[in-house]
Amino acid sequence: MIIPTLDRINELSRKAKEEGLNEMEQAERTRLRQEYLQTFRGSINDILLNTTIYDPNGDDVTPDKLKQEQADQKED
Repeated sequence: MIIPTLDRINELSRKAKEEGLNEMEQAERTRLRQEYLQTFRGSINDILLNTTIYDPNGDDVTPDKLKQEQADQKED
């Protein structure tokens, strides 16, 4: 889903530079950008929720806030 969305965003960006966009195309571009950002942010959140941070000594230094979020996710 993300690739067709990104392709369409790029297509609209090229058109905007070359000849401009009508109101419907501008609205579509805005909507697609929001969808893309939501998907991207969701992916980053998934990555973070499955991350543990270790210092060079091998000690877990994952921030407490992240540990709490991870624990909350496991409960759901």
